[in-house]
Amino acid sequence: MKFAVISPDKAQGDEVAAMLETESGTNSVTRAVSAGPELAMVVNGSTPDVLICALSPTDLQALARLGQISSLHPAMAVIVLCEGHSADFLLQAMRVGVREVLPARPSKDALLQAVGRLRQTRELQSRHAGQILAFISCKGGSGATFLATNLGYALGQANKRTIVIDLNLQFGDASLFVSGDKPAMNLGDIARQIHRLDASLLASSLLNVGPNCGVLAAPEDPTHSIDVHPDHIDTILRLARQQYDFVVLDVGRSLEAVSVKALDMADVIFPVLQLTLPFIRDGKRLLNLFRNLDYPRDKIKLILNRHEKKTTDIRLEDLEQTMGMKVFRAIPNSYDAAAASVNQGVPIIKLSRNNPVSKGLLDLAVDLTRDERKRDEGWVSRVFGRT
Repeated sequence: MKFAVISPDKAQGDEVAAMLETESGTNSVTRAVSAGPELAMVVNGSTPDVLICALSPTDLQALARLGQISSLHPAMAVIVLCEGHSADFLLQAMRVGVREVLPARPSKDALLQAVGRLRQTRELQSRHAGQILAFISCKGGSGATFLATNLGYALGQANKRTIVIDLNLQFGDASLFVSGDKPAMNLGDIARQIHRLDASLLASSLLNVGPNCGVLAAPEDPTHSIDVHPDHIDTILRLARQQYDFVVLDVGRSLEAVSVKALDMADVIFPVLQLTLPFIRDGKRLLNLFRNLDYPRDKIKLILNRHEKKTTDIRLEDLEQTMGMKVFRAIPNSYDAAAASVNQGVPIIKLSRNNPVSKGLLDLAVDLTRDERKRDEGWVSRVFGRT
């Protein structure tokens, strides 16, 4: 684990750092002397896993600054060292996200026990972290948005808490595929309030399309796309995967800093293409780009959309040979039903559950939830020593 220790008392900081460095799980300890500008510099330079900050019990302004930094880095745990603090101070510390409050000169046992509790929480969260699934079009018109939004709804129907995030920042319309309602907030609004983002704000920003599924819409005004930065995406996705079983991303077509950050964080990337030469050509280019980004091969799973088995111009085997990988899923063609779903803003599963496309999406959702159960069973076995 990486630690940052901030204390105006150099002796105090050195003492705490020395305790941490005796721990076998410590990778590095960074030290600073001020909770002002140096706090942001230490954290933003290399976000630690645990920030330990010494504060005066009357310095609520420093505590507020600590809260602002903490909200920007939700994966970072915060420990405050403070002597003679009041109940109000403890309450305010809890509100800004502080995990532990220890005496100004904690004993080694007290400090390492607090760190141990944070480590256990971190490990538990990582084991139960939701999966991030990114859908990206190999070429415009592939149907990636349709699949992402409707798969999100299917996962919700499987009793999995699911969030769909529209990352097509300039012309995103994912919410229209599954709802006729207008979102109260969108990704641009969240980005402008990133300092106060928490689970409640994220949940209240969603357009609910089912009991377990909500959509975070793209900015309504294309000019607001500039409000969304890669570090915002990092913060949003880290929080989302802690709160939801599945985070489904509609990445769109363009590849720039925001979308690459999302793809970096995704557990699985689903390039979506159709069985025509232009799609195959652009799909091949996209896979080459993923290789240049050093994405592991098992992170990429091809989705063939609007597949008709009777098509003879290009065979499925030809596609797989050209792409150098197997097609993970082939979603059948049902143009009329899909068009009706989009035009009405109703998930195709809700509109026509027995449609071949609906069945394909439900089958995919079942497989994804089965993989999730296997992953959870795996860590339970490791923890309790079962085979």
